Amino acid sequence: MECLLDSVEGSVLTVPLFPLPNVVLFPCAVLPLHIFEERYKAMTADVLAGQRLVAMALLKPGWERNYYQRPAIEPVVCVGQILNWERLPDGKYNFLLRGRIRGKIVAEENSRSYRVARIEPLMESTVMEIDLTNERQRLMEMLCGGQLASTAAGMELQRILSSQLPTRDVADLIAFHVLNNVGLKQSLLAEPDVARRVCRLISALEGAVPILEAAVTGDSKSGAFN
Repeated sequence: MECLLDSVEGSVLTVPLFPLPNVVLFPCAVLPLHIFEERYKAMTADVLAGQRLVAMALLKPGWERNYYQRPAIEPVVCVGQILNWERLPDGKYNFLLRGRIRGKIVAEENSRSYRVARIEPLMESTVMEIDLTNERQRLMEMLCGGQLASTAAGMELQRILSSQLPTRDVADLIAFHVLNNVGLKQSLLAEPDVARRVCRLISALEGAVPILEAAVTGDSKSGAFN
């Protein structure tokens, strides 16, 4: 299916919002979702009949007080597209959502039982891949050496870092899979300066590799960076 996101630069999209309290999606990352609330079952049915676009939004603290209304959300979201899906006998859905672009909420609409927003793509800085050579090498050194290199997680990170993916995309994938601090992840999602975003990720990872190595080798239950 041709995706509307292939030609959205400068455009404003109208996309359903799926707010969650502890999930930040990034471009290129794939997120499995289980849909069981009635309003989001209706959302999924509508989305599947169209471009299959859903914007993942992070709920702000205090969302519990009015979760079933319209609790506050972060203004920068990640618009994703459903890759594949299944509808269960009880009407619930499972689907895989792949992040496509960063976006900023312009306004919300009140036409549906679920939340819908007008979203404009987040304008990011332009950076040449050659200018991120040192940062790419530093990520490789931190994440693909030592005990980590022989683990499944380490091998997957090495595959990503050795691929032809631009460093900006590699950084997004690492932030999605490795970082645990939701506030930090949201901050990186909202960072429009690509070079600064990559450097901020490296700073977040600096000195924490032993923690990750311990987690993936079963020596720690922390499981991620803070």
